[in-house]
Amino acid sequence: MAGGGEAEAEAAALEFTPTWIVAAVCSVIVLLSLVAERFLHRLGKTLKKKNQKPLYEALLKVKEELMLLGFISLLLTVFQGKIQQTCIPAGWTDHMLPCQRLDDKAGEVGATKEHFVAPGILGRIGRRLLSEGGAAAEHCQKKGKVPLLSLEAIHQLHIFIFVLAITHVIFSVTTMLLGGAKIHQWKLWEDRIQKDDAGNGPKKLRHLEQFEFIRKRFKGIGKDSIILSWLHSFGKQFYGSVSKSDYATMRLGFITTHCPANPKFDFHRYMVRVLEADFKKVVGISWYLWAFVVIFLLLNVNGWHTYFWIAFLPLLLLLAIGTKLEHVIAQLAHDVAEKHSAVVGDLVVKPSDDHFWFGRPRIVLYLIHFILFQNAFEIAFFFWILTTYGFNSCIMGQVRFIVPRLVIGVTIQLLCSYSTLPLYAIVTQMGSCYKKEIFNEHVQQGVLGWAQKVKMRKGLKGAASANEGSKNDTDSAGPSVKIEMATTTAEEDSEAVGNTE
Repeated sequence: MAGGGEAEAEAAALEFTPTWIVAAVCSVIVLLSLVAERFLHRLGKTLKKKNQKPLYEALLKVKEELMLLGFISLLLTVFQGKIQQTCIPAGWTDHMLPCQRLDDKAGEVGATKEHFVAPGILGRIGRRLLSEGGAAAEHCQKKGKVPLLSLEAIHQLHIFIFVLAITHVIFSVTTMLLGGAKIHQWKLWEDRIQKDDAGNGPKKLRHLEQFEFIRKRFKGIGKDSIILSWLHSFGKQFYGSVSKSDYATMRLGFITTHCPANPKFDFHRYMVRVLEADFKKVVGISWYLWAFVVIFLLLNVNGWHTYFWIAFLPLLLLLAIGTKLEHVIAQLAHDVAEKHSAVVGDLVVKPSDDHFWFGRPRIVLYLIHFILFQNAFEIAFFFWILTTYGFNSCIMGQVRFIVPRLVIGVTIQLLCSYSTLPLYAIVTQMGSCYKKEIFNEHVQQGVLGWAQKVKMRKGLKGAASANEGSKNDTDSAGPSVKIEMATTTAEEDSEAVGNTE
């Protein structure tokens, strides 16, 4: 048996593998890599040619994520020997298992193999552990312990991380495309509004009940009306989340507050530019999302059905965000109706950060980022288990837990694409600040360049005056003074540029 094992190890080594096999495999891998790289390069050139700078930056973000994944895979490959040679007591592996172990009827050797792989994996995949894995097993077995992680487990971890990241990127792009298509329909409203404004006559006094925005959004004053308003906001996100009257009213409120000198301001184009700029933040995988993956893997214990219960988290968050965004629109109508009974001309709402959670509209973007990632994680985990362990695997769970997860995943994707994302795009413009995308790209570069020059001049003048005023101080006090002055000038510059986020 020992001789057969040595012969099998030699046959599996690269030095005993035919060169044509090595060359053929490397050629296929290199070819696929070059095709993917050329595709991303061509896509980037196309986006730059069409002046789609935010989408181009989002593509660069995708490349960064792929590079990070490659580095993670490299670390796992380089340190897999050290991981396998790290031995732990066998008793430590009896707790918090994703699957319940079979009875150890095969003795100690069978128990060790149970730790390596899930039941039946070797038979289904038809692949043996490499000789290093067997050596690590013998190394730990001599000490009466087991390896920290098997070679098979490391290989499956490679695949899971890659599938997770790719699925997240695909889901994010799909959401942006579907949501963008929905928002593009509002372009007809923008064109009609600008056309109608050109032929407007003298302004007349109108009661609030004559405005469609007030009739649909204002639910009265009082405790009962508040509850009714929240219930209406919850249901509104499922059908006609944004109507033409909503769009026209919020558009006018934004223009009146932030650019009153330009009543022909293209609000729709500005809103799309902001959404494209936010997309490059959503497509990335931040550290707190990786922390969520680690926590999920820790809590994926047999019998807890963590993968099932956690599927409700993004759904509940998505419903809460949709309800809140709809209620912001209702609150804008409530503020006007509370102060006026009639207005002259058009109905103008007042944007304010006070309508949002903690006075920060930006929080909505981070929550959508988490929702998209968590939903992609659920789907990626399902397909990874399906292709690796099979549908009847204990990790997959029972059918009554599988079907609701898939239904929830599809529901989240559709609701986020056609309701929440369009709501986010327009309602978050009802904050107190506007974003730099209000300027076109050339003006942005000019304003930011001007602000940078002002910052440098103020920094130099401040540093010079600070040095003159602190000649008797120690040298260690200088840097802190310069840092404080640089911080102050940066804040002053942001105010000089405008009331932007």
